[in-house]
Amino acid sequence: MNPLTIFGLFAVTAMVVCYAFESRSPAFILAFAGACLLGSAYGFLQGAWPFGAVELVWSGIAVARWRKARR
Repeated sequence: MNPLTIFGLFAVTAMVVCYAFESRSPAFILAFAGACLLGSAYGFLQGAWPFGAVELVWSGIAVARWRKARR
């Protein structure tokens, strides 16, 4: 396993964990957004730009959901 693969595994695992706990606190929604950014970086670094672009969009959606949940 190379460092990029390990980074990708961490990013995707963080996304799943944060998504699973989103109902517990808005902080997990924000953490999910951050994990999506990591996933996006992984996608672009790996050369899978469609994956990177979609994860970037998901991050924006998660930030919007976090803002709404804080109200």
